[in-house]
Amino acid sequence: MKLFSDLMSGQTLLPIIQADTPEQGVGIAKAMAEAGLSLVEVVLRTEASLDALSAIKQEVPSLKVGAGTVINTDILQQALDAGSDFIVTPAVSPTLLQALSEVAVPVLPGVSNTGDILMAYEFGFNEQKLFPASLSGGAPFLKAVSSVFRTVNFCPTGGVNQDNKDSYLSLNNVFAVGGTWVAKPQWVENKEWDAITQACREATA
Repeated sequence: MKLFSDLMSGQTLLPIIQADTPEQGVGIAKAMAEAGLSLVEVVLRTEASLDALSAIKQEVPSLKVGAGTVINTDILQQALDAGSDFIVTPAVSPTLLQALSEVAVPVLPGVSNTGDILMAYEFGFNEQKLFPASLSGGAPFLKAVSSVFRTVNFCPTGGVNQDNKDSYLSLNNVFAVGGTWVAKPQWVENKEWDAITQACREATA
């Protein structure tokens, strides 16, 4: 099983792209690439998400582009067909984990409690996404489980921002943080690509 962190190559921010059109997605992705990022996650929350993912891969070939918000095997297959370099889920189930364990690309399954962590671990996933991090105990929770799940590392997402990201990244069992704060909806709406580039630079400084 390919490790998600290997794909990130030391990048400590998993930047999340939510686009209403493929053009929006490409604009956001170019702004993130301008900041030196090499990997982005496109969340599958709009009708245009899969088209945006494909467009980014075509227009910004330097980026590794994955799919987020994968909640069932149908969406998983659609994401893989669109060329996803990796898969991220918001939650887990035995059915979904079984399918995820069989794909050829790195996977980051979403967990929110110790039961989820153990279930994902039993399917071979030593890297997991804590989601929604701020509502699932945040950094104190991750610190508390570090001695129990000693070989599991996390990418907390949800409620993470520029002000609290370091409280997560300072933990030994956190390899990155995920976030939407680097591409605020109003910046996307107004095509303020420079603001996105600047936020990404600050987040990875």
